[in-house]
Amino acid sequence: MRKRLTVALGAALLAGSLGFYSFRNDDRFFEIARNLDIYATLFKELNLYYVDELNPNRMVKNSIDAMLKSLDPYTNFFAEDEIEDYMTMTTGRYNGIGALIGSRQGRSIVMMIYEGTPAEKSGLQIGDEIIKVDGVDIKTRRDLDSDKLLRGQTNTAVKLTVKRFGAKDPIDLSVTRDVVKMTNVPYYGMITNEVGYIDLKDFTGTASREVRNAFVELKGKGMKKLVLDVRENPGGLLNMAIDIANIWLPRESEIVTTKGKVTEWNKTYTALNPPLDLEIPIVVLTNSRSASAAEIVSGVIQDYDRGVLVGQLTYGKGLVQTTRELSYNTKLKITTAKYYIPSGRCIQAIDYSHRNPDGSVGKIPDSLKTAFKTKAGRPVFDGGGVTPDVPVEPITPAPIAISLTNKGLIFDYAIKYRHDHPTIKPAREFSLTDAEFQDFVSWLKDKEYDYTTQVEKELGTLEASAKKEKSFDQIQDQLKALRTKLSHSKDVDLVTFKGELKTLLEQEIVGHYYLQKGMKEISFATDPEVKAALDLFKDMNRYQSILKGKP
Repeated sequence: MRKRLTVALGAALLAGSLGFYSFRNDDRFFEIARNLDIYATLFKELNLYYVDELNPNRMVKNSIDAMLKSLDPYTNFFAEDEIEDYMTMTTGRYNGIGALIGSRQGRSIVMMIYEGTPAEKSGLQIGDEIIKVDGVDIKTRRDLDSDKLLRGQTNTAVKLTVKRFGAKDPIDLSVTRDVVKMTNVPYYGMITNEVGYIDLKDFTGTASREVRNAFVELKGKGMKKLVLDVRENPGGLLNMAIDIANIWLPRESEIVTTKGKVTEWNKTYTALNPPLDLEIPIVVLTNSRSASAAEIVSGVIQDYDRGVLVGQLTYGKGLVQTTRELSYNTKLKITTAKYYIPSGRCIQAIDYSHRNPDGSVGKIPDSLKTAFKTKAGRPVFDGGGVTPDVPVEPITPAPIAISLTNKGLIFDYAIKYRHDHPTIKPAREFSLTDAEFQDFVSWLKDKEYDYTTQVEKELGTLEASAKKEKSFDQIQDQLKALRTKLSHSKDVDLVTFKGELKTLLEQEIVGHYYLQKGMKEISFATDPEVKAALDLFKDMNRYQSILKGKP
């Protein structure tokens, strides 16, 4: 009798729970339907009675964007007219001319030209101001997007009218559009006779092939040690991160596991291919803008003790996005899972809504971190990015350097220098003489580039606090004297920070002659992370001790 009662009671509880689940599910669907109806009714009333004419596409797009913003920064909606941008983001390809156009004081300026593209072949130069596209004066048409005007079908020509420094009259150029491929590896080469360098800047569909090809070529040139640079890399396709990690890890090694609400989508990804090299010493360079797929590659290399990480704490994006097709050729990129690297840690920042100005997650309390271990037993932690094995403090630019860069004066002087000097030495050999730097200083005499130092900002805060607390009258003479003493002199700063400014000028000038590759090659001599990597490679006992957990 008791057994029957237990069975009957269990059945009743099961039926009750199913009924409750059904009720909760129906209730949720009702709330969704109710709110969608409210939204449609509200939109209808706005369209009928609002005092001004409304743009329905823009209104709905803004409302969708606001809704998704409340979730996380990576769940995004792409309207039909944004699909081309979406495809460029995922494939790295677009139909155009291969130039980066920037806006400065209402002018469309060529900021960079990519190697081997129609823009380079046509003779377009960095610093050219585009004033007409196919005869349309873009200076008088603020409603036109000059960058989109330059895009178009392959083998179609676009006529550009540009104003060039030193040229008396505008110049007409005809550029034949083509498929422009933004490379994932914009530069690779040998830093020394033994140390190779691969600059990995993206994870679009050809990233793995580009890294593999670069690695094989560098080994053919005698590379015995590798610097893999994933600084400033925002991430991209998950499968590319898996394939790239596989280059230096054995087949069937666990690379990453994804876990989300839809359990059927949870999966552990392993290395599928034979590795290219299991022995070569590797240093991976990271910074606060190394994110997502870049963090998978660097984190996996760290978890397997396959290489040493040098630089700064990474961004902290441990979320996986999936693209869903919507109606009317629109798309939703939605966060569907978190990823976990072999040690078991998720590098997702605990709070991704509050970051430092440089994008970093800042210091996370130890109480919020969980400890994990690498294959060799080294402690590693979750909670916000991948921590480098060898930290390198990021360079804090001098206020005068920030001002000259933001005002475009470093860029403008490079344009002038290119005009005055038809050729220069190869990038690695180029340097400005003291006389040339003094010419730059003289050129600045009539330029506006005032700035406020950090100490002056803090003094201003102190004065404001003193006024608020009504103690300003008693200390205003001392504050005035201190301000006079601390007040910066541009002439003094040009001398004090000559080395930093000279480096910025040299890199910008080289870029105008040798494009991205030249800017990378000239940076090796002053790049603190590259210098730290080379120092580590000179001391292989230290390198090995770090991997064994004995730095």
